[in-house]
Amino acid sequence: IEAVIAKEQSENLTVLKGSFVCYGGAAVLQTSNEIYGVLVTEKMEELNKQAEMFKTEPTDMVQVEVKGTITNQKDDKILWKNKVNIVEIINVRAIPQEENNVVKLGKE
Repeated sequence: IEAVIAKEQSENLTVLKGSFVCYGGAAVLQTSNEIYGVLVTEKMEELNKQAEMFKTEPTDMVQVEVKGTITNQKDDKILWKNKVNIVEIINVRAIPQEENNVVKLGKE
């Protein structure tokens, strides 16, 4: 176990819990106190595929817990100050309906 902890510390991995959405080729992870642009990688694509199982609309957010590296390096496509490169997916689940207060616009 110590080797795993040391490896995580050397890679500066951070556990992030929050709401994730990927739409139109852009992905965002919103925690309780920060919004991160998610770097498009194979792991982000894997997370998005897992998230699809819990969505009813393409723009629905899902609850996730991931490990990743955080950076604030400038990126041509991701304009959020903070970005995360997802390294490990810990958990993916639907947001409870009472917490999902997104307003939907459209025709019935």
